Amino acid sequence: MTIEFLNIKRINEQYSDELKQACARVIDSGWYVMGDELSHFENEFADYCGAKYAIGVANGLDALILILRAWKEMGKLAEGDEVIVPANTYIASILAITANRLTPVLVEPDINTYNLSIAGVESAITPKSKAILAVHLYGLISPMPELMKIAKHHNLLVLEDCAQAHGAKIDSNMAGSWGDAAGFSFYPGKNLGALGDGGAVTTHDKDLAKTIKALRNYGSHKKYENLYQGINSRLDEIQAAMLRVKLPYLKAEIEHRRMVAKAYIEGITHPEVQLPIFYGDQHVWHLFVVRTSHRDNLQSWLEQQGIQSLIHYPIPPHKQAAYPEISNLNFPITESLHKEVLSLPISPIMSLGDVRAVITAVNEFEVRT
Repeated sequence: MTIEFLNIKRINEQYSDELKQACARVIDSGWYVMGDELSHFENEFADYCGAKYAIGVANGLDALILILRAWKEMGKLAEGDEVIVPANTYIASILAITANRLTPVLVEPDINTYNLSIAGVESAITPKSKAILAVHLYGLISPMPELMKIAKHHNLLVLEDCAQAHGAKIDSNMAGSWGDAAGFSFYPGKNLGALGDGGAVTTHDKDLAKTIKALRNYGSHKKYENLYQGINSRLDEIQAAMLRVKLPYLKAEIEHRRMVAKAYIEGITHPEVQLPIFYGDQHVWHLFVVRTSHRDNLQSWLEQQGIQSLIHYPIPPHKQAAYPEISNLNFPITESLHKEVLSLPISPIMSLGDVRAVITAVNEFEVRT
């Protein structure tokens, strides 16, 4: 028997009839891009996040790129401006910055949360700093109250990377409602996943929303009139309809993930395996990530037991071949994390029996020197 890391097919099978009906609704409508499904989903997702506006785009990377691009068009950013970002993020966060010819300033994360360290952010601020890109890694929202205070004090923009954090919140304020703007991914494996690529921007800023709506559509605010040199990055009607089906179930799916995470935290007792902290509503457990200096051996052991695990992520951005200009930088916390992290199976359909099997396998892992 194999315990899969994530079975997207089984997740979507729960809603198969509704998804097929939504798909048929779009097909029968005869309107497949920039129609009613997108408009309805944007309103529903904005309401879910507690934001005034949501703008559907083609993917999560485009969401981040378009936010930064819009701020440039609005005169809030200029080429060469510095954007503070965690060094241990997925490369998409960095790609969005460099795609706009802005300068990423990488900082070490908080070793306990894997998110931005307040001290790290404060120490990275220079006269060229113009924005903070707060990545809510693994599903845990960043320390947004503190980050917003820093941003206000230094007149910095705040961009939330919410690709892994749909539904995470601090008090009653959801991820995607804290900063000046936020980017979401609806890649199929996300907590709110489409049946293909998809993304969205959320913001309270009417002018920013208007600018991004134009930029995503060839720079056009009115048909055949182009204010900007835009791109084609639109969430299509089919994906919007799929997401409308799945959004009402997100709360229950998150609660199931929290149940799995709590069971792991209470049940895994291996002295060489460091567990994450349970953060209540702040964490939606897109990933359940443990750390061990015996990572590769543990992964091999789990594979022998029929348990799939993944590494998020084996190589940090500053060590990727894509960025030779920053390969000489030294981030010991980040580099150690990328050598030690291992993601255990977690999903909204994971059975208690599978959870117990993972716990047993981890606890029975023998460290060999």
